Amino acid sequence: MISSDGWFVTNAHVLAGCSRVSVSDLGDALEIKTDNLNDLAAVRVASTKPFPTPLAIRDSPAKLGEEVAALGFPLSNILSDGVKITTGNINSLVGLDNDTRYLQISTPIQPGNSGGPLVDRRGLVLGINSAQLGANFVGKSGILPQNVNFAIKTTVLELFLQSHSIFVGRKGESEIKLETETLAANVSPSVVQILCFGSDNQEVTKQESAIDDPSKPEPYLEPSYFVRLTGTDVLGSDYATIKDVTGQQCRTACEQDRACIATTYNKRARFCFLKNDAFVLVKNRDADATFHRSKDATIIRAPMTVYSSRDMVGGDYRNIANSNFVGCTVECIKDKACLAFSYVRKNGSCWLKSHMGPTKKQIGIDLGIVQ
Repeated sequence: MISSDGWFVTNAHVLAGCSRVSVSDLGDALEIKTDNLNDLAAVRVASTKPFPTPLAIRDSPAKLGEEVAALGFPLSNILSDGVKITTGNINSLVGLDNDTRYLQISTPIQPGNSGGPLVDRRGLVLGINSAQLGANFVGKSGILPQNVNFAIKTTVLELFLQSHSIFVGRKGESEIKLETETLAANVSPSVVQILCFGSDNQEVTKQESAIDDPSKPEPYLEPSYFVRLTGTDVLGSDYATIKDVTGQQCRTACEQDRACIATTYNKRARFCFLKNDAFVLVKNRDADATFHRSKDATIIRAPMTVYSSRDMVGGDYRNIANSNFVGCTVECIKDKACLAFSYVRKNGSCWLKSHMGPTKKQIGIDLGIVQ
């Protein structure tokens, strides 16, 4: 459970092909929101029974090596039908092929874990458990992966929820780490089983592994379905950079790549950034953006202008370490006190500013100003 007004989060692939969705013993879902590209879904229930306490999303990003726990209902048709907990670590801050939407975790997950929370040792949400490398990967590569699992980052989750006006709680880190039994007792009441029913009202059993086959191509997106915006930067998950090209060559490269959902073209540097997702649109006089129309309903149009190689003097009131440019932008958008931010590329440091100061040219720093 993610919101006190009846919203629960899961994976989109959990709900695929369902004619009816039921949330534990709370009743049928009345409203469903999905983002198939990012494998996220939210369902709303209206129940006369009391809702569990919504889980809070942690303010700070996951850290490499930190201890985490996954909760869900793995193999419930074989094992017991109660909630289960497994523990492990953050193995990597990116997923397959450097996909920045994912965390790689050693926490064991199985079919039935999909859509459950990945929490830190305080019980704060760091991700949504999504997939594992399994049999399909063995067939494609000849390699048997051992305990390679993935969770969708909360930065992606929050953008999805914001685009559907679903508001969630957020908390900072606490110094107190809970023992596993206390962690399970605190978190498990908020983790419920979502059941998928077919047209004959029979429960549908699925093998839930959204990225089990990493070589499976994405559906081809017809060029006519791309939107072009000048003076705009689209923030998303970059997976490739093409140097010394024209804007038309950048757009053509995206149209011919099945993985490409959006581009940013830097006109001064003649750099083309291909993206497999699009989260936020911001103003940038040096850039042109394209994105697929399928993202039009979910992409956030932020009242912000960004400048490359610029910094603003003073006004710092909050620092976020180990961030990225997208995360820094999102933090400023969410924080009502934020009027601007400076992002330091070298160390991933994000500085939020509560008042405006003079700007100056500064290589290696990106500046964002709320309009």
